[in-house]
Amino acid sequence: MATPKPEEISHPPMDQLQGLEYCIDSNPSWVETIVLGFQHYILALGTAVMIPSFLVPLMGGSDDDKVRVLQTLLFVEGINTLLQTLFGTRLPTVIGGSYAFMVPIISIIHDPSLTRIEDPHLRFLNTIRAVQGAMIVASSIQIILGFSQLWAICSRFFSPLGMVPVIALVGFGLFDRGFPVVGHCVEIGIPMLILFIAFSQYLKNFHTRQLPILERFALLISTTVIWAYAHLLTASGAYKHRPDLTQHNCRTDRANLISSAPWLKIPYPLEWGAPTFDAGHAFGMMAAVLVSLIESTGAYKAASRLASATPPPAHVLSRGIGWQGIGILLNGLFGTLTGSTVSVENVGLLGSTRVGSRRVIQISAGFMIFFSMLGKFGALFASIPFPIFAAVYCVLFGLVASVGLSFLQFTNMNSMRNLFITGVALFLGFSVPEYFREYTAKALHGPTHTRAGWFDDFLNTIFFSSPSVALIVAVFLDNTLDYKDSAKDRGMPWWAKFRTFNGDSRNEEFYTLPFNLNRFFPPR
Repeated sequence: MATPKPEEISHPPMDQLQGLEYCIDSNPSWVETIVLGFQHYILALGTAVMIPSFLVPLMGGSDDDKVRVLQTLLFVEGINTLLQTLFGTRLPTVIGGSYAFMVPIISIIHDPSLTRIEDPHLRFLNTIRAVQGAMIVASSIQIILGFSQLWAICSRFFSPLGMVPVIALVGFGLFDRGFPVVGHCVEIGIPMLILFIAFSQYLKNFHTRQLPILERFALLISTTVIWAYAHLLTASGAYKHRPDLTQHNCRTDRANLISSAPWLKIPYPLEWGAPTFDAGHAFGMMAAVLVSLIESTGAYKAASRLASATPPPAHVLSRGIGWQGIGILLNGLFGTLTGSTVSVENVGLLGSTRVGSRRVIQISAGFMIFFSMLGKFGALFASIPFPIFAAVYCVLFGLVASVGLSFLQFTNMNSMRNLFITGVALFLGFSVPEYFREYTAKALHGPTHTRAGWFDDFLNTIFFSSPSVALIVAVFLDNTLDYKDSAKDRGMPWWAKFRTFNGDSRNEEFYTLPFNLNRFFPPR
């Protein structure tokens, strides 16, 4: 057998992923774009429904309140997605609700001054106003860090090696939203998982009029099939005598969304009343804003790769964080009950469909705004059982995580230094948040438990987040362990050319502001 040539056994690093059919500024046909946009909208519904469904009952809210929060959240998500794709990073990213805000929000819900209110509806209103006030104040963190370009300065300490654990754990860190939720209704979740993988991977070469219809629309087709199957099981009485938890996760008629939703309603700022402000609540919420910032940074870099773009220059990344801060401010003004972050599952869908078009995401934002106002229609799609979404998450979160691992190609992984940093950051990124989760589940409070509730919320929120722990560990080690002699091993020569807007000619194509706004906001 002939000895293989070096070029046959090595794979040179690639700035952009191969095999993507549409990049950030190329677009499919209008019909395909609209259907793909609707597919992104359907995927975004999972988190948008899960967060209010969990939090509103804890606050004393009714099904009517839950639907109003859901409509408001989708409406603001649509606005924030448009703002981000037009004026922020301009990457094809859906800006959705964030789980990072759960810790400080639950802390506000259990505030004694609110739990003493006996009327459930009044308690709900007072609680959501307190959440609004905390979010409005905390949004200033991202606005300042972003528009002052401070985050751009911070990002200069990031190397490809340092970003690997962060981006990887943006996906891997959400493992508890995947198969554990599928397991709540395996007769729906597992068929959905198998069908989605079959359509998107094994049958991707099936073409109709030169369009890979099964690969491109795998999510929409498989969701429709399994949703119909779930409705058939519900209608046939398969869950009639099953436990309440099983019925809640499997039945298609237990969400109580359609009956509670109005036909037409336009969300508006301060519809819950004037926000209330408390320094302790706001300080705890600031930790969630910082976690959202870190998670979004990793997600933006993953999205740029899956959209076949160059890594966003430092000032573009900082600009996007600033607009995300504006988005959290809107979350506070409208009362969405959570803050904003990049939707990781929608980033994964870019890779699954091989379409990284910005226009597709802007169309999906239009669907969010439209169906949030037409309540009955939006509630119909929002009643899809959670295990269907969770099955898709198993694939899409993993895909985003693997994009993070792909940055290793720009580093020297024969270096013991690099192996140490990558391994320790990944392990602690998994292990520390798991410790915080287990401790909280047993003790009903986080490991940090002092008389200062705001301090507890701040630390518990930070260390509940896998990407945040990974960033702290990886960036610290990467910038303190033999960093002066390790620039090449860390991948800095490859990374450096993308740091500035003028460093690569492709940056102008991908990240220039629309409407000739670069005249007023010149790149740095």
